[in-house]
Amino acid sequence: MSTTNGQWYPPEWPERIRLLSAGELKPVTPRRAATVLLLRDGPDGAPGGQDGGHGANGEGYGTDGDRGSHAAGPAVYMLRRRASMAFAGGAYAYPGGSVDPRDERMVAWAGPSRAQWARRLGLDESDATQAQAIVCAAVRETFEEAGVLLAGPTPHTVVADTTGDDWETDRLSLVARDLSFAEFLDRRGLVLRSDLLGGWARWITPEFEPRRYDTWFFVAALPRGQRTRNASTEADRTVWIRPGEAADGYDRGELLMMPPTIATLRQLRRHGTVHDALVAAADQDLTPVLAQARLEGDELVLSWPGHDEFTKHIPGAAGEREA
Repeated sequence: MSTTNGQWYPPEWPERIRLLSAGELKPVTPRRAATVLLLRDGPDGAPGGQDGGHGANGEGYGTDGDRGSHAAGPAVYMLRRRASMAFAGGAYAYPGGSVDPRDERMVAWAGPSRAQWARRLGLDESDATQAQAIVCAAVRETFEEAGVLLAGPTPHTVVADTTGDDWETDRLSLVARDLSFAEFLDRRGLVLRSDLLGGWARWITPEFEPRRYDTWFFVAALPRGQRTRNASTEADRTVWIRPGEAADGYDRGELLMMPPTIATLRQLRRHGTVHDALVAAADQDLTPVLAQARLEGDELVLSWPGHDEFTKHIPGAAGEREA
């Protein structure tokens, strides 16, 4: 990892890049995945000023108690991956995960059509089923990891509370893959609210990384009445934090993040309200961002197109210097 900021940078990457450049490493096919940037307005990020500075189960707000440097703007929900995780351990991220093949099963649907979502996600219109699977994965993973459900009994409503024992039983069944998301929605008579999501970005894990994901990032507002909780076994901490504060923590080297995470935070910090961010989502570029590695003399250069801050220069000899 960098010594000057919080950029997640596995020490084994240089060697894997060299193996890839030499044709000795075969890239694995990335798994499709989805993640959601949950947002909320109000004092200390609370919806309508009702929840104060802490979410359910003692979730903290902000970094090191700093609440003053970015007084305006929405807060975003983030979780810290356990240090023991094989992929990005210790890094801050958003709720999300891989697409389950069963996410393709038909569900009651509200909002843009599946074909419209296919176009928005950069897929062929014939991939409407795949588009549904990606949107379903975004909604399902948010419920599994944060206890927040973007669905309701009608196309114009959202469930108000998901904290009861019966909800928790269903959530655990979804996590264990004993229950498909389609079965869950059907049994409860719920409609998936795809109109509550906005496409925000798309990043693909570099070709030299053995755990690869083709990930769509979405934004969504925390539904009124619902509360987040650390429901993920992969996280040891969750926070509501303003994007500017999180970015500042990254810049100081205090918060570890992968490039897509800090990039999306920097994009979010320019928006003053949740509504502003949701409106802006319609114009966000969903062209996939894929890291590129090239050889310049005896030096490897690792870069992410359109994101110069992440460029790494890797000398042929031992050691590393920043771009």
